[in-house]
Amino acid sequence: MLITSRGRRIGGRAVLGVVSTLVLGVTGFAWSQLHRLDTGLVTADVIAPSAQVPDIPAGEPLAVAQNILLVGLDSRTKPDGTPLPQNVLDALHAGGGDDGGNTTDTMIVVHVPVGGAAATAISIPRDSYVDIPGYGKHKINSAYSRARADQRGKLAQQGMSGPELEVAADAAGAKSAIAAVQKLTGLTVNHYAAVNLSGFAALSQAVGGVRVCLKAPVHDSFSGADFPAGTQTVSGTRALAFVRQRHGLPNGDLDRIARQQAFMSAMAETVLGSGTFTDPARLSSLVDALAGSVTLDHGWNLLSFAQQLHGLSSGAIAFGTIPVQSLSLATPSDGDAVKVDPAQVKEFVQAQISSPDVSASGGTPGSGTVHPSSSGGVVRPIAETTTPTPPAGTPAQPKMTTASGCVN
Repeated sequence: MLITSRGRRIGGRAVLGVVSTLVLGVTGFAWSQLHRLDTGLVTADVIAPSAQVPDIPAGEPLAVAQNILLVGLDSRTKPDGTPLPQNVLDALHAGGGDDGGNTTDTMIVVHVPVGGAAATAISIPRDSYVDIPGYGKHKINSAYSRARADQRGKLAQQGMSGPELEVAADAAGAKSAIAAVQKLTGLTVNHYAAVNLSGFAALSQAVGGVRVCLKAPVHDSFSGADFPAGTQTVSGTRALAFVRQRHGLPNGDLDRIARQQAFMSAMAETVLGSGTFTDPARLSSLVDALAGSVTLDHGWNLLSFAQQLHGLSSGAIAFGTIPVQSLSLATPSDGDAVKVDPAQVKEFVQAQISSPDVSASGGTPGSGTVHPSSSGGVVRPIAETTTPTPPAGTPAQPKMTTASGCVN
């Protein structure tokens, strides 16, 4: 039985951060903002030397295909290790430090091919039961938290404390998450970007909000989601609630990742096609939000990278989700998990990043609107999207979008 898994808690915030970062190099003012961003971001030494990509002359197209791991952290601290204020956590419906945190509730690999005019974002369900190097088989979202907790304990015993301790522990968690993703997908991760709870709210607000569409009204006290049916613009804490809700939805985590991908595609269209880069106030706010909420791998030269993305547009960004075999795999110690076949995942990933549409030079701005996939495959502009017929005997899957792009 093949099922398309679509579960995510803090959906879209990491892609929001990276999409914003990748395309800042459009105007002279944008260049100056990128220089400011380079000096304001928290960085971590988490990429193995063998996976680091050498710099190329500024302005030349991307010469080497690259894979970026984006994570949305359910973290109660800022990238610099200082704690988020309780009033901020309350506004985000995040609870306190004892209510969770330090798991990668969003894990997405973005593949950017040679030329830099297209991209493929592949979601990995947070509960995928995989081999985590050094820890055995567990849910993939725990790779970060397990290594982080181990390193934090060791360093605390050595006398390290405060923000320095939190940042060092975060780096260990990032390395573990990267290792788990590489083992599952077969891809080498060249770059890493992480966004926390408050960062997502700030980023969505900085661009003036994102238009989304719901099939029916929803109300959920857990996430704070309270929305009418139909098309609407969400930002700040409302955007976070939109992508966090899973209680009260017909298909739980399946519907949550549907929202994630819908939000990501709409966000890409907003950032790439709404004049963000020619509006000094909006662009400055976006850079401020990124600087206060995003952690990047040490050595990632954003200015150079942005210059290598020639012609990237919303129509050239595809979204997909790895295939899964079951949503209720019983595990010895992790409860129910998502069953995945690593060989099948690797085959799927290679098919997506090798497709002609991804390898091509990319579309033109405004050439199409991307929507989330209901089949686990790459998402094409809406006019080109097709849904494969599921294998015989496969239960009917919840449809993620209608023709208008609305989700549960």
